[in-house]
Amino acid sequence: MRAAEIRAAGAPPVVTDRPAPEPGPGEVAVSVTAAPVSPLDLLCASGTSYFGLPELPYVPGVQGVGVLTRPTPTEPAGTPVWFATTAGMRPGDGSMAEHAVVAPADLVVLPAGADHALVAALGLSAVAAWMCLTWKGNLVPGETVLVLGAGGVVGQSAVQLARLAGAGHVVACARSDAALERARRLGADTVVRPPAGDDVDSFARQLGDVPVDLVLDPVGGLPAAAALRVLRPGGRLVNLGSAAGDEFAVSSAVLRSRSLHIHGYTNNELDAGRRREALLTVVGHAIAGDLTVDHERVPLAEAGTAWTRPGRIVLVP
Repeated sequence: MRAAEIRAAGAPPVVTDRPAPEPGPGEVAVSVTAAPVSPLDLLCASGTSYFGLPELPYVPGVQGVGVLTRPTPTEPAGTPVWFATTAGMRPGDGSMAEHAVVAPADLVVLPAGADHALVAALGLSAVAAWMCLTWKGNLVPGETVLVLGAGGVVGQSAVQLARLAGAGHVVACARSDAALERARRLGADTVVRPPAGDDVDSFARQLGDVPVDLVLDPVGGLPAAAALRVLRPGGRLVNLGSAAGDEFAVSSAVLRSRSLHIHGYTNNELDAGRRREALLTVVGHAIAGDLTVDHERVPLAEAGTAWTRPGRIVLVP
């Protein structure tokens, strides 16, 4: 089979021929139809993540979409599925190949009509957005949500999912004209471009006068520090990334005077059942036409050249 293979930490994958993996006891064979290149894949392959240097060589891909290659006790061959792997985090191979083997607990059977490439593009990014809004963020219908990093996949998903979860007003913050225009199309009521420079007060003023109940923060850094200053009393900020900086200043006076709540989130918190429920919610909105994300479908053979290309890349056969 054809597969993308990481041979050196920090280097793009090389597409090569490998024997198709055979499922061992308790494993399921999947023919892969779509595999996204996610930030987690890039981080794991860099060898600089907290998981340590991966065992080389390996096939990357922490998630994918495909069909069952062989029947299981409960599903026939050809059943469409989403699946997760631990590629790059633990020894073993992932989704960026023509075939993969997966633990049954890491499979989610997809409903008919799901667009495999779109599901792959949304995947765990949309799951994270949904869980940050509804679980960690405890969004109440009618509340105002500020989405930082609205140009990314998590941010794009959050703008739409906030509205679907009942937000009364959605503010989207992004740096480019294209991202701001897309946020408007996806349902943001207000869009904000961060100011130049590194002044937190200026950034907070730029965010506007609408008091915010919940901040979804995939970027950290200065934007997160500014967002804390526009939260209303009892407001919540949920951080799930550090694209703008691993640290941000928290004013004790602001935090205490408004009784603010700061939460951290990772998809690793989710057990298989909760992840399955969240993914199927996301997929249901996508099938209904209420949720999408910009993505580029790229042949698996071009995985090496597309590895660090901007935007969400989805590898297809």
